[in-house]
Amino acid sequence: MVYFDANDLSEDAEVEHSARVRRAFSDLPVWIDVKNEARVHLWYEGKFGYPIKPYSSTTDAIATFPTTATAVGLRPGNGSLDLCAPFGLSDLLGGVVRPNKRQIRREIYEQKVGRWIEVWPGLGVVGWVK
Repeated sequence: MVYFDANDLSEDAEVEHSARVRRAFSDLPVWIDVKNEARVHLWYEGKFGYPIKPYSSTTDAIATFPTTATAVGLRPGNGSLDLCAPFGLSDLLGGVVRPNKRQIRREIYEQKVGRWIEVWPGLGVVGWVK
């Protein structure tokens, strides 16, 4: 789960949001990762080895997610859900993993794909093409 709060870039606020969300969905047998996309630039270089520019919104952040299938977001809006899918939904619905090269590097993509195909061996994987 992602959110955007440029007014509070503290790790403590993100931890509080994470705890609240995990309590709300504690009946689900999954780990829910919660990130404030407004603060990703503060830790990204330490984790992945290169800096990124701050995002301006969740939409901006989603457009950099590592694969076209994972670059999808939903948010409540006026009695419905607003969909953010800059690459469409066909890869997600078709079980296809394709790199989104806007920000990710090859080695990170290949590490992620390696983990994912262990969990979901039926995934169709599009390799990194230069």
